[in-house]
Amino acid sequence: EEDVTTGAAPTAPPQHVRGLFVVFEGGEGAGKSTQVQLLRRAVEEHGETVLVTREPGGTPTGEAIRDVVLDADGAVTPRAEALLYAAARAEHCAEVLLPALERGEVVLCDRFVDSSIVYQGVARGLGAAAVARLNDWATDGLQPDLTVLLDVPADVGLARARDVDAPDRLEAAGAAFHEQVNEGFRQRARRDPDHYLVLDATLPVQALADRIRRHVLDLLGHDVDRAATPASPGDTPAPAATPGAASGPVVERDADPAPATDVDDVPDWLALPEEDPTERTRP
Repeated sequence: EEDVTTGAAPTAPPQHVRGLFVVFEGGEGAGKSTQVQLLRRAVEEHGETVLVTREPGGTPTGEAIRDVVLDADGAVTPRAEALLYAAARAEHCAEVLLPALERGEVVLCDRFVDSSIVYQGVARGLGAAAVARLNDWATDGLQPDLTVLLDVPADVGLARARDVDAPDRLEAAGAAFHEQVNEGFRQRARRDPDHYLVLDATLPVQALADRIRRHVLDLLGHDVDRAATPASPGDTPAPAATPGAASGPVVERDADPAPATDVDDVPDWLALPEEDPTERTRP
């Protein structure tokens, strides 16, 4: 089974970054988009300039690539898929993320490198280390200050996603694929707990928003006891959590491992470095 914990990028992020970079990760139907918008409102109320963006996307190039990789009728090989995501991410970092962070803005991004490591590296079987190395080069080593992981059982998340729209190419990959995705995210969070906020995404929307708001405002040095983020009109609670479920690091769920893919022939420049890639500082 792929060891996702080794699949982190090897170089330190650029030291000139001055803003705060928060990434939302999780399986399909986890509620990332909703939480991004609620956090945006809460942070802006404290006088911060906030940029909301997504991956793949955020630039004309990225949005065009998004159409290709998520097209339900399309066919993209796993390696091509990984390269397309990395290409979109390189453009996104250079044109959107780094400039905003250099201006001191709070950047809220729906998905980043962890999604590629987990979806393509683990669930597609390409190897977490190879995908991480590729994305380290694409991003010039940029890392989030905080990753909010919204953990939802695959069957629950996929049902939510189907209620919203027809499944895209990744959503249609099947429950076993998405269980591997979820377990991959959990492994990465366990490896670097100081930079992850792991939440049970079956909790009510507002309960999740309050936890995220307090954590991010604390990172920004604001008073976390100010009024909670107001709920959006029409907000409804998420399905009730399983009794006893924790809102911190979640209970592991078994997942069938993906068939191993031979990645011995990856180029040397994609090989995992010998040093521990998790021992890096953030801006």
